[in-house]
Parts: sequence; structure tokens; C-alpha cells
Amino acid sequence: MLDEYALTQHDRFWREDLDRAASLGIGALRYGIPWHRVNPAPGRFDWGWTDEVLRYAVEEKGLVPIVDLVHYGTPNWLADAFVDPRYPRAVADYAGAFAARYAPIINHYTPLNEPLVTASFCGERAVWPPHLQGGSGWLRVVLGVTAGIRAAVSAIRAADPRAVIVHVEAAKLLRPSPSVDPEWLAVERERAFLPTELLMGRVDEGHRLAGWMVANGASRDDLRGLPRDPVAIDAIGLNYYPELSVREVIEHEGRKVEVTVQGWDAGLVELMESYWRRYGLPLLVGETSTEGNDAHRVAWLDASTAAVASLRERGVPVRGYTWWPLFDFVDWSHASGGRTVEEFWLRTAGADGAVSIAPSLPPAAPGAPIDAFLRRMGIWRLESRDDGSLHRVETAVVDHMRALTRDGVPRTAAVATVGMGPG
Repeated sequence: MLDEYALTQHDRFWREDLDRAASLGIGALRYGIPWHRVNPAPGRFDWGWTDEVLRYAVEEKGLVPIVDLVHYGTPNWLADAFVDPRYPRAVADYAGAFAARYAPIINHYTPLNEPLVTASFCGERAVWPPHLQGGSGWLRVVLGVTAGIRAAVSAIRAADPRAVIVHVEAAKLLRPSPSVDPEWLAVERERAFLPTELLMGRVDEGHRLAGWMVANGASRDDLRGLPRDPVAIDAIGLNYYPELSVREVIEHEGRKVEVTVQGWDAGLVELMESYWRRYGLPLLVGETSTEGNDAHRVAWLDASTAAVASLRERGVPVRGYTWWPLFDFVDWSHASGGRTVEEFWLRTAGADGAVSIAPSLPPAAPGAPIDAFLRRMGIWRLESRDDGSLHRVETAVVDHMRALTRDGVPRTAAVATVGMGPG
């Protein structure tokens, strides 16, 4: 379990963090709920922390939380996580109880953040529970996750008919290389849409991935039995990172490897347009950010918000923009003892100028202090103090974002959002 709120000390400094978020002049905030904390046992809920935090965010700071109900993990009592047969009912009970309690002040929900990342880490590469592997594991997790989203949305709408559902997915563009079979690549590109296709009720025996699904453990009866009714989704959020979300697939030492390439704003535009053409639903930038010095990060803020403005001018209904995270976060490798866990590879240049590829490297060795695992992507930077606390330090992105909101956010969307959440 990687509890970002504990590791970044948001559980201690949440008032000050929400003050910082509100000081940006934003209208909304993507905010993750630690399911394992509020639902520590089946049918038992502890709302003490969320009562205080959410009421402060809404009633004191005037923020509109877009609540992430599931941000990667499940409580430990679900032994098989997303493929546990109890999962759809458990997440529905949690979502329904949450919506019933907070309907007076909360009505925007993301039932589960990034089904694709969840399936990769939990189902295909055995990094997170239930530690499945291969295409069959990936498919089992996707089917479990989407069944849970369906159940959660139904429970939320029963408790709060005003609820706004934002389905958030990890955006991924795959570029070809001469060594990769085009038919294989076509399947991989379609897999990036499969969770959303399932939620929209579009998967049956005639679907483009039906043969792949059967080859990975689904029966024809399973395909016939998939729900055909679309989930009532109000908007789709796409999580896009310019250096990570666009990848070239190459053959390397007998295996196919996804190597990141710089996608910048062109990749963002291409992905947003593809989802708009396919689903015709309002969109938002569910997450975006970049690492590097402040000048580079401000340049990305300018380029990405300009891209959103361009999309809107061409009739693509982009309704929100999220810089994730509000402050630096702890890399996933911290929970794996420093082991590399990312699915993508990186190109690196050696001292002699030669370019090689290698798996994404962990930021620190096992046992290193928490500072060594911090990913520098936040609007505020985290720095350790002698007393053990993590100090929030403004970066140039803070003033730049405030300038955008002071100007009425004319180049972005109607609601500018900043995100934070548990890992």
C-alpha cells in the first residue's frame, strides 16, 4: 500500500493544502478518497476524516471536489482486489454510502481513476494485487474494474440523482516502427479503449477485440453476456503527460517494448480529438504535468492550455483542465523497495552521445530517505525540514496559474482544476 496522503503529510496539513489550492483561484479540485481508511471492514465506515476535510473544502474554501472514489487500490479485506467476486458489490456499497452522506455538498464523482493503469499494474505485470500476469490477467482485471464502475455509478445515482460522473482514463498513443507487426499494433491500440468500450456497452461477439478476448480467457458466452447498456457518463477525463503518454513500440532483444517519445501539445490534441470522435462526450484534461525546471513546466502549462483553447475553438467540448499534483508526490517505486515498476522504457544518451534504451529507472535505492523518491511535478515543491515535516515551497507555476485564473481562464476551460490523491 502506498498512502500518498501519509507519505506527503497531507493527512497532517490538509487545511493548509486546501488553502493553497483555493488561493490559485480555481473552481474545482480532483480529490482522492482513501477507501481503505473510510471502509476498513465490510459494511463498516469511518467518516471522521472525510467529514472534516470535505466540509472545509466546500463550505470554507468554496471548492467543488471531483471525488476520486478509487485511486488504484482496494481495502485489504478484498483479498483478490479487483478480481475478488465481492468487489462490485463492495465498491457499490462504498460509493452509495458516500453519495448518500455527502449529497448536500458533493455531486461530482470519478468512480475509478485510470482503468488502464490498474489493469497494467494489477493484471498484466503483477506489480500490485492481485498480482496477475499476461493478457488473461489484464482482461480479468479490466472486466472486474468495469463491473465495479457500473455498480458504483448505479449506487451513486440512486443516492444522488444530481450526480455528475466523470470517467477518467490514462491516455496512451502508440507509434509504429518498421519492426512491429501492424496487426499486432492495431490490437494494442484498440486495447487502450477497451475499458471505456465496455462501459459504453459496445463489446459483443462482433467487437474488434472479440478474438483477442477469447484467446485470453473469455468465452463466446461471456461476450454475449456483457452489458449492452451504456453507463450514464457525463464527461471523460484523459490523463496525459507529454513525456510519457506517447510511445513508440519497438522490438528489443526479442520482445516488444514501449519507448517514450516527446508528445508535447500535438499528442494531447490528437488524443482529445480521438475520444471526441469515438464517444461524443464532453472532455476534460483529467491530469497533466511535467518534470524539469520551472521554465519547462511553465512552458508546458502555456502549451497545454493553448491546446485546450484551440480544441474548444474547433468545437471539441473540453470542460476542464487539471494540473496533477498540487504538490510533489512519492514515486510508486517507494512501495516496491526501489524496484522499477513502470511499463514504459526510456531513451537515454550516454557520455559519448550514443542513445540507448532502458527500463524506467527508480529514483532511489531501497532504504533511501523519502526525499529521494519525490517526483518533482507539483505546483508546490516538497522540501524536508529538520523536524521531519515536508515544507510546501511555491514554484513559478503557482504565479502563472494564478495569472490565468485572474484573467478568467480565457485560454482554458470553464472550470480549472488542480488535483491530488492517494497512490
